[in-house]
Amino acid sequence: MRLFRLIPLYMALALGANAALAADTQALADLRDGSLKRLILHSEPKPVSDAEFLLEDDGGTATLADYRGKYVLLNFWATWCAPCRKEMPQIAELQEEFGGDQFEVLTLATGRNSPAGIKKFFDENGITNLPRHQDPKQAVAREMGIVGLPITIIIDPDGQEIARLIGDAEWNSDSAKAIIAALLNPES
Repeated sequence: MRLFRLIPLYMALALGANAALAADTQALADLRDGSLKRLILHSEPKPVSDAEFLLEDDGGTATLADYRGKYVLLNFWATWCAPCRKEMPQIAELQEEFGGDQFEVLTLATGRNSPAGIKKFFDENGITNLPRHQDPKQAVAREMGIVGLPITIIIDPDGQEIARLIGDAEWNSDSAKAIIAALLNPES
């Protein structure tokens, strides 16, 4: 009998959560400008891959679930990808400004990318604050529907995809920084 009394309360809470998500999505959408206008904000979070990827410098393997508890900007890229070369230093700026307990940039070299080639790429571009992880068999990429490079995905602290941008973007732009800041400080 008590269960039936809780159902209306549960429904109200669920509807309230959906309304809050829609409001948050609209607030983020309003911050998109320039190349970030192509950022697709999902109306409902989507699951991410549970496939393993290689950690840099033979550090073993990990999955995206290992990053739960913080927002993650996941960038799929390759050393041979010209747009990736352009945006990687900009993504490093986001890590420099926002990286910490609440936010992390995760780079995942997809397909054939030698560890030496990745290291050389990072060295040539002065990138010292991003990981050099690899998805050599494209397991994570395949499960997440990555069909070209670069593709950048925003994952929420629950480990769900909430946004996706296909192609390169100006990740050091005021718009990108405003979106990340709004995610980290929703009350502001």
